[in-house]
Amino acid sequence: MPWKEVTMEKERERFVKMVQEKRGSISSLCREFGIARTTGYKWLERYESEKSLKNHSRAPLHRPLKTPAIVEDNIIAYRKRYPDIGALKIREMMETERYENLPSAKTFNNIFNRHHLISKEASQAATPCNRFEKAYPNEMWQADFKGNFALKDGNRCHPLNIIDDHSRFNLCCDAHLSETFEDIQPSMIRIFQEYGLPDTLLCDNGNPWGTSQSTGFTRFEVWLMELRVLTIHGRIKHPQTQGKEERFNGSFKREYLKHHEFENQYDAQRGFDEYRDFYNNKRPHHALNLKTPASRYHSSERKYPERIETWEYSSEYTVHRIKSTGFLTLKGQGYFLSEAFGGKEIAIRESGLLGQYTLVYRDFKIARIDPDNRVFTMKKAHRIKGDPRD
Repeated sequence: MPWKEVTMEKERERFVKMVQEKRGSISSLCREFGIARTTGYKWLERYESEKSLKNHSRAPLHRPLKTPAIVEDNIIAYRKRYPDIGALKIREMMETERYENLPSAKTFNNIFNRHHLISKEASQAATPCNRFEKAYPNEMWQADFKGNFALKDGNRCHPLNIIDDHSRFNLCCDAHLSETFEDIQPSMIRIFQEYGLPDTLLCDNGNPWGTSQSTGFTRFEVWLMELRVLTIHGRIKHPQTQGKEERFNGSFKREYLKHHEFENQYDAQRGFDEYRDFYNNKRPHHALNLKTPASRYHSSERKYPERIETWEYSSEYTVHRIKSTGFLTLKGQGYFLSEAFGGKEIAIRESGLLGQYTLVYRDFKIARIDPDNRVFTMKKAHRIKGDPRD
């Protein structure tokens, strides 16, 4: 009869003893136990030499492709240093730092799994996302606040993050105590002076950015128009409009914020600067073929002006000065434009639409009015030429 798995060693022992006691020829005993003669001789020889009838391990005695222990130790140490960075990126980072004999990214993942270094959250976050990107650096920047959190001194920190759409380069990662225009303007001026001006800034709705609705313009939007920067707002309740900014905020929270606490605003800024340097110069990015954002970015050729230049409108326009209350008067009727335009000059001309008038501030169309019905038919900034939404 063939071996039975549950009595395999006993059956082998019984076979060997029957051979040794000469209860039959090896051929006849092999037929009785249902095994080949080569198998019978193998177990007889092993019993006489080892006194053991257990199965030997099938693992190879020599494994030339096994990751050396010192390499595996380095990989584990690196993963513990960056617990939320995926295998592909960690391998790229270690290769950049000239670690030798690195295995494939798949082996990195196997090592992480063996040592319980992969969480479900990290696994989901490491999944690459396919997104479009602008054609060149500074064509569009994306700006947003990362959700605020408590500092040990009792204040709340509001991280302001701004990234370049093309390269994913982080231009600003600043720790603020509020989300007002007065608070963020120094940050904006600093990065404009360092990196130049973008063509367009994509941002959220509400303070300090403005709104996508026809309720007026903020000081922030008017200031950017004076710098010839177009402000575009994401769709309300559609954070995916700012997908790259949301992705950065998620990485920032997962890879850095959740591992640190900060005493105060200055301590937080020190930590933010540390992460920003890591993100821009060391951390590979899936969307950049595992290159760093710094390798894809260069400063804008549009320099920040220290003084806002005066603006001359062509003769086709009539010029109106907006009241401090934000109102303008057209054909005897008052229209609220925005207090942010108080004291500033705008230009008005007849629109291509019958009976309507177009309002212009510098090189931006900002509104359209229907005097017969005494209503705005449009109130949003558009470039007169080359608006990316046209």
